[in-house]
Amino acid sequence: MEAKNALQDVNSNFGGQFGLAMRDITPPIGIYSRNWGASSFDQAVAVHQPLLMHCLCMVSSGNRTVLLTADLGWWKNADDERKIRLSLLKYFQLEESQLIFALSHTHAGPSICSTDVNLPGGDLIPAYLEFIQNKAIECIEEGFSKLFEGSMSWSYGVCDLACNRDLSVDGDYLIGFNPLGRPDDTLLVGQIRNDKGELQAVLCNYACHPTSFAYENDLISADYVGEMRNTVEREVGVPCLFMQGASGDLAPKKQYVKEPAYVEANGRQLGYAVLSTLTQMGMAGENWAFDRPLISGAPLACWKEKEVPLNRNLKPRLINIEVPYKKLPSLESILEEYEACTDRVLKDRLWRKYNTRKSIGDKQQASIPVWLWKWGNAIIVAQANEAYSLFQKAVRECFPNHCIAFVNIANGYVGYLAPKDLYDKDIYAVWQSPYAKGSLEILIEETKIGITKLLKDEA
Repeated sequence: MEAKNALQDVNSNFGGQFGLAMRDITPPIGIYSRNWGASSFDQAVAVHQPLLMHCLCMVSSGNRTVLLTADLGWWKNADDERKIRLSLLKYFQLEESQLIFALSHTHAGPSICSTDVNLPGGDLIPAYLEFIQNKAIECIEEGFSKLFEGSMSWSYGVCDLACNRDLSVDGDYLIGFNPLGRPDDTLLVGQIRNDKGELQAVLCNYACHPTSFAYENDLISADYVGEMRNTVEREVGVPCLFMQGASGDLAPKKQYVKEPAYVEANGRQLGYAVLSTLTQMGMAGENWAFDRPLISGAPLACWKEKEVPLNRNLKPRLINIEVPYKKLPSLESILEEYEACTDRVLKDRLWRKYNTRKSIGDKQQASIPVWLWKWGNAIIVAQANEAYSLFQKAVRECFPNHCIAFVNIANGYVGYLAPKDLYDKDIYAVWQSPYAKGSLEILIEETKIGITKLLKDEA
């Protein structure tokens, strides 16, 4: 574990080449978009706010990375995600470690599951998946064609939009605002500037389920993420990219609503927090550091901005972490139960279970890929599951001199990673997940080891 530096602020900067691009990926009205078992409808009827895809290409020290973010929910079918990602890797001749395709996890988006093709509006899904792939190619091509010299810096802030969502009521665990919970309110904000010091983009890394809209909503929406971007971009005039953090246990206080006003208020709350953090951020080549003592009425510690060299080390790594699966029912038995079920809500739950089980196959052990990127002094940790916020809190505590961004639902999706002390409770994140007790704790420890090796390699 690192010792916290008491005489300087966290210095997380990077110097290199940057390329940015954005595309509208709003689906056609009528596409299958039932994301809630309790919904009485299957297809959205209008658009609240457009869904967007952003791309950030980075080149330095002989390496390159591509970050794609998209206002989409989650991958029910592993083959759909793998097909798109592998095609992008091949098209751009990228190593698997060099690409992260992260979803915002909106629950008001279209289905991106090819096995939903026979459901109402499901016939539009195959063409939409191809559309997503084509827009990703366009974004990456534009990003690499418009590279500019610049710098990136990061700073931690806070935002209390996210609340703990594991609520116990009369012994039953529900998913909703838990006033007694202690949520992780950490916000991480990044800024990219060109070599003239002009702001080019803002990055927001925050952990909170986009579940403001819920089962009554019949609109396509990026949820709070869309209004967060609008709020930030109106003020700074540059694109804002969003990365969903380790939000398995976090969601807004006011959620499961039909009225867009609540959704937009959630987004503005996060947007204002991003802007608040930006106001105190200096340039990437500067850091707030102790200068000298001064005897006044009291002995003062004087700090000031001091020049620091830009770290141009760009290092993408991919590690695989082995965790155990639970003892799972067979694919055939789940399908048989699904076909016999007549309850609309339970049938939806079984269909999700079927797709998850299908992606696992007959494996007894799970290999969880974790992308560890070193962007100068900052670190990106990305993986496919819905990890609880304990993941980001525990790892960040071990590396207090680095800004670390955590990204859920990146390069795939499988299930929840909840703390082991919840496994004796009848709670959604446990029974939904295919992972056995202790898997999150293994992920935490192995990620710490991976980051330590990443930092030692440079030293």
